[in-house]
Amino acid sequence: MDDDGTVRHALTRVIQGHGLATIEAGSGAEALAILEREGEIPLCISDVHMAEMDGVTFLREALRRYPDMAVIMLTGVADVTTAVECLQIGALDYISKPVVMEEVRARVDKALEKRQLVLQNRFYQKNLEGRVRELDRRNKESLINGVQTLVHALEAKDAYTSGHSSRVARYAQKTAVHLGYVGELLEYIRLGAELHDIGKIGTREAILNKPGALTPAEFEHVKEHTALGEKILSPFLNESPMVLRIVRSHHERLDGCGFPDGLSGDRIPREARIVAVVDAFDAMTTSRAYRLPRTPTEAFDELHRCAGAHFDPEVVDAFTTAFRDVTALPIGR
Repeated sequence: MDDDGTVRHALTRVIQGHGLATIEAGSGAEALAILEREGEIPLCISDVHMAEMDGVTFLREALRRYPDMAVIMLTGVADVTTAVECLQIGALDYISKPVVMEEVRARVDKALEKRQLVLQNRFYQKNLEGRVRELDRRNKESLINGVQTLVHALEAKDAYTSGHSSRVARYAQKTAVHLGYVGELLEYIRLGAELHDIGKIGTREAILNKPGALTPAEFEHVKEHTALGEKILSPFLNESPMVLRIVRSHHERLDGCGFPDGLSGDRIPREARIVAVVDAFDAMTTSRAYRLPRTPTEAFDELHRCAGAHFDPEVVDAFTTAFRDVTALPIGR
């Protein structure tokens, strides 16, 4: 681009002789119109001093529209200040007039090479970030699958709790829907509910399967499973704090008499309050070594009786609403 036709035609012949196709423009406005029509081109050579639109103005506008276009500026020998300004704006190089054709060829090659490197680096960076995210996702899935396998192995040690975690997850997710949770938050609640008892891996089997009441010391040992579960999961679920809050706080009570932190009221994470309700329901409606199961109606009545002191009344109502049809409950499945 140059308003001097002689210079423009000479540069065109040199660049075409270098194996590149060219488009000529006699002004900045004409060049912008061509870019609007043709789209981004790899390289533009522009004079600085032109009557209708100076090269600096063109450079700013062209790079605003097409930031990946390589631009070489043509400047006078004494025009170093303007050349530096162009480089600061984003030009890749400048050539001093009068031009030497061999220098033009060398500067064109250099500018195109710089542009290609920038585009390649951006491509590699974008794809590398994507691959790292995908690898991180796969690693997390693999670790979670491993933990879920441990949950199933834990339940297999006790026939009375077989399927407990998966049922609690189903109860929790459907209840959460009735409380307004959507999308990714529902998946966090489902996962937290499924993993809520993972800390019982550290609970002695004799206590887990004891066919009678626990001693105070044994109960203290069982209570450790909430904090232990959080500790087990933290290394690879640190970006999913909702899951960790469920695992740690699903045995807290509204009156502050729960464990492990003695939280009360709204200080208990709402997602943990959801799992507290559905966990208790599943425990009541399935057989245990030390007692027979209650009917769903009896279990619902007990939840409502304890609402306000032990359980969140809003969650109890949502759970009851979500499972009005007791025949659809996955009890024993």
